[in-house]
Order: sequence, then C-alpha cells, then structure tokens
Amino acid sequence: MGRRPSTSQLGLERTKITLTSKGFIQIDRQMRTTEPNIFAIGDVAGEPMLAHKATHEGFVAARVIARKQSVFDARAIPAVVFTNPEIAWCGLTEQAAKASGQAVKVARFPWAASGRATTLGRNEGLTKLVLDAESGRILGMGLCGVGAGELIAEGVLAVEMGAVAEDLATSIHPHPTLSETVMEAAESFYGSPTHLFISKRS
Repeated sequence: MGRRPSTSQLGLERTKITLTSKGFIQIDRQMRTTEPNIFAIGDVAGEPMLAHKATHEGFVAARVIARKQSVFDARAIPAVVFTNPEIAWCGLTEQAAKASGQAVKVARFPWAASGRATTLGRNEGLTKLVLDAESGRILGMGLCGVGAGELIAEGVLAVEMGAVAEDLATSIHPHPTLSETVMEAAESFYGSPTHLFISKRS
C-alpha cells in the first residue's frame, strides 16, 4: 500500500498552496510552497519519507527564512533498512545508473574477505560501489551487513564531493574494521584489493 501524505486537516484550502498529483505539498528547492511565506518540509513535502531528509530540509528552510543563501541540492540521501543484517544505500543504484545511459562499472568487496567481519562472525556482508566506468567517479554505494547504516555515510560523502575510486582506495582506513571494506571495494575498481585475489579471467 505504501504511505500517503496527510494534508486534509491543515486548512490548505484557505491558502494558495498547491498539491502534486500524488498529494504532496508542492515546494521549490528552498522549501517554499506556492504561498511564498509558507514553507513545507518532511513527509508532506515528498519522497523519500525519511527523518534525516526532513531535518536537512528544515535546515534549508531556516536558512532561507533567515535570508541566507541555501537550496536543497542533495545528490545522495542515504536509506537504511534496519534488518539483520542491515541494508543501506545512497546515490544511484546500478539499475538507475545504467538506465541513465552512462557506462557503469560495479566494484564489490565480499565481507568473507574482511578480517573484522570474521572476528565478529558476520561474514555474510557485501560492500558495493557503482562507478562511472571511465572516470571512476562514485555514483552510488550499497551495503549489506552488520552496521551498514553506520558505514553508508562514507558513501554519501563520496557521492556529494564527487570523489573517484582512487580517493577512497588511497585514503587510509583502519585495520581491521568494516570501514576497510569501502576502501577495498574501491581498490577492486582497479582489480587489486589488498585482502582479496580477483582473477583477471572473465
């Protein structure tokens, strides 16, 4: 069924505020509604319906109200499914990146090769990077494993900063940690992760 915005009790009929075809309050990149002195954030303002997205929208709205320059321009909004193990992702998925028409390369690092995952007895995880095949720019990240919700922040930063695989691969990550899997996934883009042999045979 999904979720739907609940706007019927807000008295919007007494304003110039308009709704989208899906019932969300229509806003611009400054969180301003079609009633210029009214702002909207959070679930009522559209997908994704996530608390951290709403918090960021609130920050943008507050800055605009204070007459400071600000727009909502997030390229990577992280999402986490708090299952066991956790699943987390940000940026473009492999399917979305391919659908955009650009050449994509996917780099994976299985947690079976992670020393820290081994000590935790949680080798079932996987770290996956979606990259531009030519430049190596990080387009998205996906994780499955214990603590994935904590690790995804590095992917958000990489996407937002326009980082490339080399940036992650050459940034020293502490050993043994699960964060090391991000570095090694980036190393896999070049075919040479530290703790995993990848055959060059296709």
